[in-house]
This record gives sequence, C-alpha cells and structure tokens, in this order.
Amino acid sequence: MSYEQLKPSKRLTSLDVFRGITIAGMILVNMIGVAGDKNVYPPLLHADWNGFTPTDLVFPFFLFIVGAAMAFSFSKYKHGNKPTPTVYWRIIRRSLILFALGILLNGFWEYNWSSIRIMGVLQRISLTYLIASLIVLNVPRKGQWAIAAFLLIGYWFAMSLIPVPDYGMGNLTREGNFGAYFDRLIIPTAHLYKGDDFNGMGDPEGLFSTLPAVVSVLFGYLTGDWLRQQPIKSTTSMDLVLLGLSCLVIGQVWDFWFPINKKLWTSSYVLFTTGWALLLLAACYESIEVRQRQRWAKPFEMMGLNAISIFVASVLLIKILVKTKIGTGENAPTTFIWIYNHFFMPLAGAMNGSLLFALVTVLLWWSVSYAMYRQNWFIKV
Repeated sequence: MSYEQLKPSKRLTSLDVFRGITIAGMILVNMIGVAGDKNVYPPLLHADWNGFTPTDLVFPFFLFIVGAAMAFSFSKYKHGNKPTPTVYWRIIRRSLILFALGILLNGFWEYNWSSIRIMGVLQRISLTYLIASLIVLNVPRKGQWAIAAFLLIGYWFAMSLIPVPDYGMGNLTREGNFGAYFDRLIIPTAHLYKGDDFNGMGDPEGLFSTLPAVVSVLFGYLTGDWLRQQPIKSTTSMDLVLLGLSCLVIGQVWDFWFPINKKLWTSSYVLFTTGWALLLLAACYESIEVRQRQRWAKPFEMMGLNAISIFVASVLLIKILVKTKIGTGENAPTTFIWIYNHFFMPLAGAMNGSLLFALVTVLLWWSVSYAMYRQNWFIKV
C-alpha cells in the first residue's frame, strides 16, 4: 500500500498530539517529583547535573513544539507579507501573560515579593517564544540558521572561556558557571532558584541559559516550516528520522567538550533533545498523517489543544496538595503525603505508589481536557 497525500494546508494533527504527549509528560514528572527521590524510579527524575534521563526531554520537547506551531500560525507572513503592529502586540501580550502566570505560580499560597523567584518554566516559554517570534518574522531562513548556530556556539564559548570571579574560566558547577554569574548580576540572589543545591546562586531556567533555549524553539519552527512544504508520505517521516539521528550523534559528540546538562541548557543538550523530539514527531507524523491511524492519539490531541491551561491548573493543584495539611499541629501531614500514605503506597508500595499517584493525576487532567474538548472550550493565552 502506498501512503501519500498532498502537502498540509493547515496545522497538522500530529503537532497537537505531540504537544499533548509532552503536557502529559510534564504533569507526570511534576507530580511524581513531589514524592521525593527515594520514592521515585530514577528515570522519572531529572539528572542531578551532567547527563540526562527521559524526564529531561520533556521541557525541550515543549519548546520545540512551540516553534513548530509557529511555522503554521506565522505562515501568512512569508513572501513579503509583513506582519502588522497588531501582530507584534499580540506576541508581546502573550509573552507578558505567560511570564506573569509563571511568577504567580512561583509565589502561589504565600506571596513574599521580597524573595519570590523571578524565572521559571512559563517564564522561559515566554521569553523564548518572544525572541524566536521576532527572529522568524524579520529574518530570512538562512539568517535563522545562522542565528541558531551563533547562539549555540557563542553560548559554548562564553561558558568555556569567560572567567568568573573567584571561580575561574570554564567552571560548569552550579554556582561557578558564567550563566549563573550573569544571572546574579541581573537578578538579586533573593529572587533566584533555591532548590537543587543552587541556594540562590543560579537558576535552572535562568536568563543567560535562555539564549540556547531559544534555539530549541527555532529548530521546532524550522522543522514545522519544512513540513509545510513536504508531501504527506513516509519519505517525509524517514527524513525526520534521519535528521533526528544526526542531531543525536552531534549532540553526543559535543558532550565530550560541553556536557549534556539540562540545568545549564548546554548546546549539546539542545541538539540531543532536538534529535529525540524529531524522532517522536516522526512517529506521530507517520502514524497520524501518513497512515491515518488516529484513534490512539485522540486523548493526547485533546490535552494538546488546551496545553497551557491544563499545565497551569496542574501546577496549582500540586501546590495546593503540598501547602495544605490534613489535621492540626506541627506534625500534621500535607494533603499530598496523606493521600499518598493512605491510598497509593498501601496499594502499590513506595515507588509504584508514587508512579500510580502521578498516573491518576494525568488521568484526572485528561478528563478535564476531555470535558473542555466536548464543550469546545479552547483557552488561548
């Protein structure tokens, strides 16, 4: 049988499915992380520093799909059709809303404005979307590739060659790397990340490391723009696979000089995670667009259509579970611990219980996305 169709004229369903898979993964790892390292299977935790786990693929996947979707939403502004000031205002407004939502989530329940964390996941999405949008709307394709290469190589050189006071040159520790030093110059230490041994000396979603993260979005855009011009057939899927494998190899080789590190968002990490994103996209594209096997993907498509709203609501739920307590007194357990100890751990044990709790949470948010889908509620930021 030959699977071949015309070029896509509108956004591909496989992109929404990819986004839905990513959001499900983000909810899963966020929820399971609350259980603590001892109660979680190692592949479901982030790498402590250098290296990677499957969990470290989730966030760059989302940035990649942000860029891929931009290729379709901005397609009308190609071939000399310049965007109007209204378009730029919408981009800026969306970025500001995402950034503000991120800060509100950081301080939810106890807003201490003197120490609230400035950066975060939504803030990084906001900044990378803003910068990448300005690039793709004003720079031709060759220039986009050049900017991507400049950001990756320039970031590598900066992190390797610019000396940091008291730490020297090429220091890639949490507090001694140039990105952390740059962030401390711009953001007061009271407003930097305090977990994972950073202690206010850096931030895993910091300002300087946002620059290579922009490339994750640009690679998504360039992929989406390329897909728009390809016929829907298996050779297109295979091209995605070959490109993905190439990125994996280059990222792995670069790792020898600039280690794969999510918290530094190193250049090797960008290429390595882009490679995996291309492979997952190829699988979704081949199954959904080429072979028209869509039944399995419908639940993920529903989550993908309300990705940001579902993600924000899921983070709010986690914060409520860890901030509220069942009972009174200093030793009263949090709502999360109480539910985990009374339902999931007795049923499945420590590690399986935390995994089951997280899976049930993903199912809960899928149910919400299903209800929103049935009501045609699609919340756009």
